[in-house]
Amino acid sequence: MLQIKDLHVNVGDKEVLYNINLHIGEGETHVLLGPNGSGKTTLLMTIMGFANYSITRGKIIFKGEDVTTMKANERAKRGIGMLFQRPPTISGLKLGKMLTAISRNKEDNIPELARSVHMDKFLERDINKGFSGGEIKRSEVLQLMIQNPDFVMLDEPESGVDLENISLIGTAIGSLLEKDKHLVRRKKSGLVITHTGYILDYLDADRGHVMCDGEIKCHGNPREILKDIKQLGYKECLQCRHQ
Repeated sequence: MLQIKDLHVNVGDKEVLYNINLHIGEGETHVLLGPNGSGKTTLLMTIMGFANYSITRGKIIFKGEDVTTMKANERAKRGIGMLFQRPPTISGLKLGKMLTAISRNKEDNIPELARSVHMDKFLERDINKGFSGGEIKRSEVLQLMIQNPDFVMLDEPESGVDLENISLIGTAIGSLLEKDKHLVRRKKSGLVITHTGYILDYLDADRGHVMCDGEIKCHGNPREILKDIKQLGYKECLQCRHQ
């Protein structure tokens, strides 16, 4: 599904990501952990193709196609989608209009899908305007459900929401990633940033990665990695980074 080869990324004049190598197979969900400021969100924004993130070396291969120089809208059309940690408020654009515009399947029953994440009463409201933290996340999940991407990136889907919303969001994301299907039948893949690990109660993640100082330094079982981080913090990872 996704191959990242020797990726180096600048934000402005500063190199933020170094030597990133990552392989995510079809039907797999990977988890990305790391301290604040380590470059996790930068990696997702780079994969999505935002202009402020300049690739100075390396390649991003999506479903066998080199998308390194493609714009964000071109990558979205090919099946890459993203849930943002802090999406903007868009005054003047109704959520329902946005959903109609991004739908890959014109037969989608948008009101029904909106009801499934308790967003049916928000379709005539400006996107994120006056929304609570949980409502913003549910809106983001709904947009992904309509877009129906093949590769889903989630930037801290559980941050800023209560336990009830985490349950609703987690269940919807699990369905989006086809977790109700046997592994060999899953076609959707995902990359999830999490600090708390709560989202793992709803998603069976196949592999975990730890990013420190702009570089992925550790790979393994996501629950074991999270357990070690909770017990020892990121100090051990930072020491490992400089060995």
